[in-house]
Amino acid sequence: MKKLMRKRSGGQTIVEYILIVVLVALAALTVLGLFSDTLRKKISGVISTLTSGEEASEAQSNVQTKSEDILKDLDETGLDSGS
Repeated sequence: MKKLMRKRSGGQTIVEYILIVVLVALAALTVLGLFSDTLRKKISGVISTLTSGEEASEAQSNVQTKSEDILKDLDETGLDSGS
């Protein structure tokens, strides 16, 4: 009887760990979604500081587009559109 209880407890532990991982992933996606525009502005500032020329101007022009608009146009442009 004790072996049966241990086996069930082990399965329950795995399910609990999976639930924790899912909750952490959802929280991370929510935070990234809320702060994505700010992060893009900061990253483009770093890119324009470290590079010059075409990459810097492209990074600055991409900042003007909001993340929400990029996600809406994702079906049309695809992932490799550069913006």
